[in-house]
Amino acid sequence: MAKKTVDIVRFHHAEITVTDLDRAREFYCKGLGFIETESDAEHIYLRAIEDSNHHCLVLTKGKQGSLKHISYRVGSDEDLDVLDELFTELGVKKIWIGAGEEKGQGRALRIQDPGGMPVEFFFEMDKAERMLQKYHLQGNSKVKRIDHANCLITNIDELYDWYSNHLGFRTSEFTVNGYEEDEHVWAAWMHRKPSVHDLALISEKGPRYHHTGFWMDDAKSILDACDHLASLGYYAHIERSPGRHGTSNAFFVYVRDHDGNRIELYTGDYFTNDPDFEPIKWHLDDPQRATFWGALPPESWRNEAVQVEDILTGQLLPVETVKRLEKAENQN
Repeated sequence: MAKKTVDIVRFHHAEITVTDLDRAREFYCKGLGFIETESDAEHIYLRAIEDSNHHCLVLTKGKQGSLKHISYRVGSDEDLDVLDELFTELGVKKIWIGAGEEKGQGRALRIQDPGGMPVEFFFEMDKAERMLQKYHLQGNSKVKRIDHANCLITNIDELYDWYSNHLGFRTSEFTVNGYEEDEHVWAAWMHRKPSVHDLALISEKGPRYHHTGFWMDDAKSILDACDHLASLGYYAHIERSPGRHGTSNAFFVYVRDHDGNRIELYTGDYFTNDPDFEPIKWHLDDPQRATFWGALPPESWRNEAVQVEDILTGQLLPVETVKRLEKAENQN
């Protein structure tokens, strides 16, 4: 029997924890311009301007900043059953999330991938009011849509092959360390939608979650968002000032909430779906790899990231060192 393929459409949403929901609402809604779809005593469900579904970001009350899960949308409900069979065959820790357990969402399959990251797959989600052309209701920070997840993991070789071979992720760019016979992959930018990445895998202490990337229209939109954040008193939350990455070609700014969860405001990547597209190779020694131009990243950006949760217990997973000795410098 032919192997069944799964239509993983794109990275769709993330659930992170915050210690104070009211404070987080002020930061994400008034500061970053997210739209609140609904909330309860434990959660706030947010969407961006382009979203016509219930949420792209969930803020959940917790003891510290952490990642509860990242989520991919699939093309049909049947794809979830195919994934369930696949993950059973691969021996992956998994759990079914019933329809409505995450508000607005149908049934979902949640796993702990071989790198320790909590990853979810779903198909159905409630519709929400389309805000794209309601310009009079849009604030000064115009986050348009979620773009990618950046994950710090210790087993890049295993995980890179796993996402490529089992889930059909393609590679747009990758970084290597070492030379000649000692050369090996240090990071990979992988995608299902036809852009640079839905998922970045970086060799670092982990599993940890570095950031969620959100798409903005252009560089001016990102600069306007910085002005808006600073005028509200959030100037110290702008962690890394504007610049451009070599990998992905992204014009960026990084901000952090009060609990250390990191958001990248992102624009400027490119189309990757031509059949003859060839992944772009960088070397870890290239100074323009992570910073094509702009100020070098602060130590917090290089060294700090939130822990991730066990999908069954909710406990934070222990952080381990990279399984192969790497030259760990600036990740993208």
